[in-house]
Amino acid sequence: MGARGAEFGGRAVLVTGASGGIGGAVARQLAAQGAQVIAAGRDEAALAALASEVGGRALPFDLASEEEVAGALGGLDLWGVVNCGGWGGAIQTPQDTDIAVFDRVVAINARGALLVTKHAARSMIRLGRGGSIVNVSSQASLVGLSGHVSYAASKGALDAMTRVAALELGPHGIRVNAVNPTVVMTEMSAFYWGREEIGGPVLRAMPLGRWATAEEVAAPIVFLLSDGASMITGVTLPIDGGFTSV
Repeated sequence: MGARGAEFGGRAVLVTGASGGIGGAVARQLAAQGAQVIAAGRDEAALAALASEVGGRALPFDLASEEEVAGALGGLDLWGVVNCGGWGGAIQTPQDTDIAVFDRVVAINARGALLVTKHAARSMIRLGRGGSIVNVSSQASLVGLSGHVSYAASKGALDAMTRVAALELGPHGIRVNAVNPTVVMTEMSAFYWGREEIGGPVLRAMPLGRWATAEEVAAPIVFLLSDGASMITGVTLPIDGGFTSV
């Protein structure tokens, strides 16, 4: 990597879901601005490669296991957290929902984020230096999207947890915000959103008329973590090309 910026001054920031597109972009932008990145997830090879690239540390653990989360985070001196780990589940209507899928989506996207927040906040409070947490939610929590009942429910819960955590952790100088991105087109998302009959109407209703890139989602996350956002907490910020505002 080239010369690093000094925005984060070596502060330790945990990024879950770091082996994914948005998580990886966040890790790279944080490292470029001087953060000490701790890349978390379950794909050990991908995490190791990312950690080597950004000069950070790989920390694999299962978001669904409190024992693993507590064990992984217990010895860390954290200043920041990005809860980016998640699972999309399946495209299902309410009447056809597989409850096992619903439970798994909620366990990872909402319960997992709460577990990370729970154990990270203990470290941050102990250190007494304040800090910042950003949860990666979705536009699916703001508007109804067909087939997304499980995913939307999990992200709606994450938005609500963001507001409560902001209230509870504010007295400790810890800010908590969320971002609600639109689709980032990848091989995984293209199978659904790349179909004209599904993605076309959304793009036509979106003022900017295109999907986001991982880098475009990562940049506001990094801003919300930074001191430049020092008076912002409890916010859920759409990054959706204007889709939810019209």
